[in-house]
Amino acid sequence: MPSTTPRRPHAPRRAGRPAATGVWSSAGDRNSFASQLLVIEVVLLLAVVVPSWALAVNAAQNSARAEAISRARTLVVTLSHDDALIAAVLGPDPAAALAERVELLRAANSIGFLVVMTPAGIRYTHPDPAQVGQKFQGTIAGAQQGRITVEDYTGTLGRSVRVVAPVHRPDGSLAALVSAGVPLTSISATVRASAIQLGLLALGALAVGVLSAVLVSRRLRRQTYGLGPLGLARLQTYYDALLHSVGSGLVLVGHDRTVVLCNDEARRLLDAPLVAAGASISALGVEAGLGELMSSGRRCDGEVFATPARTLVVTQAPARLDGQTLGWVTTLADRTDLVRLTGELDSLRSFTESLSARAHEADNRLHTVSVLVEIGEYEQAVGFATATLAVSQALSESVSAAIEEPALAALLLGKAAQALERGVQLTVVPGTLVPVTGLAPGDLVVVVGNLIDNAIDAAADGEGAAQAPWVRVGGSLRVGTLELEVADSGPGLHPGIVRQAFTRGWTTKSAGAREDSPHGRGLGLALVDGTVRRLGGTIEVQAVHGSRLIVRLPVPGRDRGLAR
Repeated sequence: MPSTTPRRPHAPRRAGRPAATGVWSSAGDRNSFASQLLVIEVVLLLAVVVPSWALAVNAAQNSARAEAISRARTLVVTLSHDDALIAAVLGPDPAAALAERVELLRAANSIGFLVVMTPAGIRYTHPDPAQVGQKFQGTIAGAQQGRITVEDYTGTLGRSVRVVAPVHRPDGSLAALVSAGVPLTSISATVRASAIQLGLLALGALAVGVLSAVLVSRRLRRQTYGLGPLGLARLQTYYDALLHSVGSGLVLVGHDRTVVLCNDEARRLLDAPLVAAGASISALGVEAGLGELMSSGRRCDGEVFATPARTLVVTQAPARLDGQTLGWVTTLADRTDLVRLTGELDSLRSFTESLSARAHEADNRLHTVSVLVEIGEYEQAVGFATATLAVSQALSESVSAAIEEPALAALLLGKAAQALERGVQLTVVPGTLVPVTGLAPGDLVVVVGNLIDNAIDAAADGEGAAQAPWVRVGGSLRVGTLELEVADSGPGLHPGIVRQAFTRGWTTKSAGAREDSPHGRGLGLALVDGTVRRLGGTIEVQAVHGSRLIVRLPVPGRDRGLAR
């Protein structure tokens, strides 16, 4: 026969770093996710920085060229309207009159060359005196027509960007041409200096980017335990399969008190719907006590909770990483069968104790009868024997006649002996008839046994009672419903605490009170409530001369109309 004892859930292992991440590595996953991300980040940085530097250098080159053209244009336009230049051009010796002044203007404006020429292009001035009187090398047709022209041209001083403008007499006729130019080598030198500066800035940005990528990669390596994408995927797959395949129910709750994971077994035990990650704990539909525990994150080990369908043993522990609480893990195990078997065992134990007590009483009675016979008191011996035997026989006969369920009958006989030891008289209500209903004997034992235990405690601890403490048990089958009642002469349950009395942990016992129940203090009525609700029954509490609890359980398949 397979064992029905559920495995005790183990406390979840404290979250930490894997002892050997190599377990999750593979030949096809040599580089960690962090290393691959570092390479990608460096490549992206290069792809951004290098083109950006090239664009910046090109912009600097265009800017230098535009600035050179602007300087040359400004100079030639200014000279084309200069009266002194016009007078010198119209004088007898334009070359001599212009040479010194033009050179000063060229140097002052950082121009490569400044040339004044005839309308036909014969030079009056040139930085190289040997070129004076020679033909200007470049395009002057536009200037001869009164326009300002700009071009790149290779002349006596090398390739340059040059501007040519016309010089007019006061009457508007063309008197001369003036040209200013900047060698491209000068522009290139300016651009080269800018490129070096931009390159240093780009290298600095690249260094900062790479350093940041390295730091991010190192942090990511620690957080991913050096695993690559394949290792992370495999780890996630294994963990997910493990969490959903374990025999115990697992509920992972985040630090924000939302459900991270609820495996299949947990949903079965809680009768919970399929909830998405991030849902609130209330979405699981758990009982108030269990829901409060799961929301609090309080550490617990092996606490028992009664739900409408099952009795669960719960273990809860926080999940920590590097000293930081990420959430907590709640482990659930089904204890329903264990409680049922424990109840049956409790009834057998009670019956055994009853037999032991009766054997002890019988031994004392026989000893007393034998002494009375020895001293010749025959009538007293017969009277004593028949009187003591009648009490026990009456109880056994009343139980046997009223209770047809063997396990329940044995339970009552055992509880009667326990009650007698505590000075409480346990009797069966006249007219009681409890047939074999088909309900699980273990469930009946859990319900009736715990009710009787609480009744005996209440009756025995009652103060100021006018009569001897008592407990009465009754039952009947009415229209497909098994009705069981347990009454006692105790102080009774105040209407304001009836609901609280059926919650886990509630008890009226003092710290030193006797606890024979195998279920622990404050759990008996909670087990009764959970079992009754699981069977689809109800519990009624009446405060009449103490307490009277009536349990009604549906009995499917029984003949309707069977009464007490």
